[in-house]
Amino acid sequence: MNEVALLIDGQSLPAHDGRSFQRIDPMKQSPATQAAAAALADVTAAVRSAAAAFPAWAATGPGRRRELLLRAADALFAHRAEFVKCMIEETGATEGWAAFNVVTGASLLREAASMTTQVSGEIIPTDVPDNLAMAIRQPLGVCVGIAPWNAPVILGVRAMAVPLACGNTVVFKASEACPAVHRLIGTALQEAGFPNGVINVITNAPEDAVEVVGALIDHPLVKHMNFTGSTRVGRIVAERAARHLKPVLLELGGKAPMIVLDDANLDAAVDAAAFGAFLNQGQICMSTERIVVDNKIADEFVKRLSTKAASLPLRDPALGPTVLGSIVDEGSALRISELIADAADKGARVTAGGKCAGTLVEATVIDHVTPEMRLYAEESFGPVVCVIRVDGDDEALRVANDTEFGLSASVFSEDFARAWNLARRVESGICHINGPTVHDEPQMPFGGVKASGYGRFGGKAAVEEFTVLRWITVQTGARHYPF
Repeated sequence: MNEVALLIDGQSLPAHDGRSFQRIDPMKQSPATQAAAAALADVTAAVRSAAAAFPAWAATGPGRRRELLLRAADALFAHRAEFVKCMIEETGATEGWAAFNVVTGASLLREAASMTTQVSGEIIPTDVPDNLAMAIRQPLGVCVGIAPWNAPVILGVRAMAVPLACGNTVVFKASEACPAVHRLIGTALQEAGFPNGVINVITNAPEDAVEVVGALIDHPLVKHMNFTGSTRVGRIVAERAARHLKPVLLELGGKAPMIVLDDANLDAAVDAAAFGAFLNQGQICMSTERIVVDNKIADEFVKRLSTKAASLPLRDPALGPTVLGSIVDEGSALRISELIADAADKGARVTAGGKCAGTLVEATVIDHVTPEMRLYAEESFGPVVCVIRVDGDDEALRVANDTEFGLSASVFSEDFARAWNLARRVESGICHINGPTVHDEPQMPFGGVKASGYGRFGGKAAVEEFTVLRWITVQTGARHYPF
């Protein structure tokens, strides 16, 4: 069983009151990890450690910060086997998804390293004689990062990498579902040589989450929050942070539509749909949840997609390579089953999959989904994709936008201009033409609109999120005053 301690001021520590909690392996239903359950005293200690480390870290040159981030990327990759093992045990992830997480996490650190010299400013013309006016970006201070379990290495690293590159210090709150994975990120960064207090990692018992997150938001030394997770919790975080006028970056839920027009390349569309819907068992914020397909090609499209879905292997990921592994827990699997049953009861047709065995859920395609069904609007966060049939581009756009969410989307058409005109009107932060809804790269501006959140991770957009823009002037000569 994995043993996990807090990381505070460079030290591995038990919780202040000695409490711990267990994370259960979703497949074996036995303990996978024993982790320290942070108390409020630990939250305070972590924030104070980060605040004490901030002045020296903010003054550290971009070359040194780049060096440490590059070393962190190598250290992270060196723990690849351990990350894979912990992800399989704690979240039921497949070996391939876990390995991809490590590779992408290392890429995120390398991209952040390249950003250390991109924290720039500008000279602004001024009407005041002999005056030098500048807009400069400076680090914010202590940044809190909160990441989920579904892409734990990618999202955990993302919560820390650019804030560190910009000269901020970090308190990272690990997910209760993958404390060993998230704590291992902290280990890798410490091994890279980051100064004590620059990175702090706390783990907490599920029943303490509200109290711990609330204390982090409320602490006056915390200057910024970034949260990736559900829209329900994101709203709570945003509302509480707003009491302190504290900035928050939110990357929340999704119900990504994939529009398939009547001139689409069906083979390409089917491959992208299967990848987008079933990668990591559909437990990705960008997962293809809705396929909005033109009636002219719907029958053939559904036939091909259903055949592909039925061919995808599903088994316990601990037994070896597989395309689909386990859902994160039994409660989530039960909810997915209920969504499938509700759609079927209301007239939808299950054309592939639909069955669940414990936390193993088949790749499922559901045709003829209508607004009366829960699956039309609710995020399934499972290997379930619904097909909604439409007539023409205007109806396709209306259905694609008929959701509270707006993270990712895609449009398939052989006519680029037609697809481009639709993509521009889709209400989402991300849209791909002739590509899957699941697509992320470290340098891209990543984020959503509507109930999918606000703010952007990635590249220069993230530099803007994790710095404050200041106006500073220097009077180089005598200045005239009217009195």
